[in-house]
Amino acid sequence: MQTMKEDYDVAVVGGGLVGVATAWGLAREGCRVVVLDEGDRAVRASRGNFALVWVQSKGLGLPEYAGWTIRSSNAWAGFAQILKEETGLDVSFQRPGGFHLALSEKELEARANVLKRLHNQPGIVDYKTEIMDHAQVARMLPDIGPEVVGGSFCPLDGHVNSLRLFRTLHTAIKARGVTYLPSHRVETITKEGDEFRLATAHGEIRAGKVALAAGNANMRLAPMVGLEARMKPERGQIVVTERLRPFLNHPVVTLRQTDEGTVMIGDSKEDSVDPAGLTLGVSATEAERAVRQFPLLANVNVVRTWSAIRVMTQDGFPIYDESETHTGAFTVCCHSGVTLAANHALTVAPMIARGALDKSLVAPFSARRFHVQATS
Repeated sequence: MQTMKEDYDVAVVGGGLVGVATAWGLAREGCRVVVLDEGDRAVRASRGNFALVWVQSKGLGLPEYAGWTIRSSNAWAGFAQILKEETGLDVSFQRPGGFHLALSEKELEARANVLKRLHNQPGIVDYKTEIMDHAQVARMLPDIGPEVVGGSFCPLDGHVNSLRLFRTLHTAIKARGVTYLPSHRVETITKEGDEFRLATAHGEIRAGKVALAAGNANMRLAPMVGLEARMKPERGQIVVTERLRPFLNHPVVTLRQTDEGTVMIGDSKEDSVDPAGLTLGVSATEAERAVRQFPLLANVNVVRTWSAIRVMTQDGFPIYDESETHTGAFTVCCHSGVTLAANHALTVAPMIARGALDKSLVAPFSARRFHVQATS
């Protein structure tokens, strides 16, 4: 097998949002970085993201996740500004606060109960999520329909331009001198001495450290370096409308208006792992609920719809780990690649550059938690 002439400090496996955010952060630390990306043949979740920077509801079952999410939300404005300075591209980050709307008293009660359980957990970070009635919501979202009985509001929620974020991060890693190798699916990873060897169809890449940020493909890759990534991929569908006048000043968990005026409708969940298919009944259900929330959407045109496979761990929480048997190998794996991008770039990447993850990160988010769950 041909060996690439250049050795690297870190090889990042995965060219999606998690991988390129991590690679950019590593390059900022002075590392010589290569990104190995399967390319467009990959089931790329990053091109199907809903672009929320979302806090509310995060942490039920793992309170540390709430604090981790808030940390990233708070870092996002600075992260977006640095990217703009380095690339000239604006990812349109906004944090006006977001809503989870309820279409019945039963839904609103269930929502309130979820938030109560979330905030009653020992060790939870205190962040303000408020339950509002119809009149309170209408003051902030005047175009809601009469069926909206209320909802929850969190001032820490926001959103970005989804596809521009992906483009900006790729522009940023290029500007930082990161080597990006598309169509380089990693087949095997071995370690010889202090060097990792990553075999691809185009040759072998060598690096002192490896960061696995390949989404659901981490299931296959992690065991090669003494790690694990228990994943549960699922399909989601998104409906996008034509451009409308600005009417939605706050993103809703299932519906948001982009900075360009289109409305994105989504949040479906299917067991299918085929990204090429669409279930029309699912799209119809999404659209019907959106119209009940905002009746002005009833007669607008749909311009496109697509499905994508979510990167989802078995319990929905991130996995951050370092190998005990292959020193220098790390996993960076999560569903919320947009929300946590600031953390991956500004917090996790410097840890990898130093050669060790902080214990405060590994303790709650290591894949070893699955062993505890299995025996409890």
